[in-house]
Parts: sequence; structure tokens; C-alpha cells
Amino acid sequence: MHKIKNIIFDLGGVLMDWNPKYLYSKIFHNEEKMNWFLDHVCTAEWNTQQDAGRSFEEGTKLLISQYPEYKEAITAYDFRWEETIRGTLPEAVNMLENLVAKKKYRIFALTNWSQEKFPLVRHKYTFFQLFEDILVSGEEKLIKPDPEIYQLALQRFGIKAEESIFIDDSKKNVIAAEQLGFQVIHYLGTDDLKKLNHLLD
Repeated sequence: MHKIKNIIFDLGGVLMDWNPKYLYSKIFHNEEKMNWFLDHVCTAEWNTQQDAGRSFEEGTKLLISQYPEYKEAITAYDFRWEETIRGTLPEAVNMLENLVAKKKYRIFALTNWSQEKFPLVRHKYTFFQLFEDILVSGEEKLIKPDPEIYQLALQRFGIKAEESIFIDDSKKNVIAAEQLGFQVIHYLGTDDLKKLNHLLD
């Protein structure tokens, strides 16, 4: 096994507590209706297109044309987007801070995030300053798990996959990274931080 020199973090679901339900629970006040809306209207697949570079203006216009009765709720995804963020996931942020303090590893982030919305959080939370570099899908018009975005990260960061750990809460993103030679952690909660410690021992 190669010596680990680099650690690459996903952001949403690992370091940031993001969930559209935080917003839509305020709008629908009915869990069944909220879940239907997120399963059929503002779906994860629809949101992914914004993460891949489509503008929120284009995305919301598309949905409103299909579901005009939900116009107000659809536009809320754009104009009230910050309400989908509850804050940080403190244990993981603490781990990040400890890793940076050790000065033994190069620390990066690779995130699926809209180029429009990422600046809203980047300047709000100080831990973003700890990364040597952050590659944002919406800025690059590439998105995990497309192998091209991992290759771009390796090139831009100037690192090798086999010397790197990639941490993500998405199984398909982790599988894609592993196939390219990264050591990986499928992050499902704070217990998975122990796996990181084990890999770094």
C-alpha cells in the first residue's frame, strides 16, 4: 500500500449538513407532500444538473413549465437555497482541522456544487480556508462520478491517486474514485472517521 500524502474531502454530507428537507419542511408542513415534491419535482436528478453547471434560472424555468402549480415552491429552491444548509458537521470539521494542524498531508476538496451557490457558503464558514484547493463541479461543468472530474482533480492538484484518500458520502462517487486507484472512505457518519485514522496510521 502506498504512503498517503493527500486527503480529498467531499463537502455536502461530510463536512456540511445540507438537505433540501430543511427548507421544504417549512414550506409544506406535511412530510408526505414534501417527500412527493422532492421525489417528483425538485428531484435529486434535477438538482444535479445545477451542480453540473446549469443555471438555477434555467432549471427553475424548466420545472415551472412542467409543474406551474408549484411555482412558488420551485423558485424557493433558488431564492431560499441557503435554508437547505443547517451548518457544519462538527466532528468531521474537527478532524479536518486536526489533519491540517499536523502538516503531514495535502488537503483538498472535490465537491458537486452549483457555481452560483457555492460562494454563499465558501465565505461563511472559515474551515474552507484550510483547503489547499477546492474543485467545484459547477465551475468545471463536470460532475462526480464522471471519471473526468477525478482526473482533472489529480492534474490540478498535482497528486497521484494511489497516494490519496478520497472521502465521500455517495457510494457511486466512492466507487468511481476507487476504480481510478484512490483509497476511499464511504462516509456515512462519525464512526467512519475511525477508518480514516486507521488508513493514516
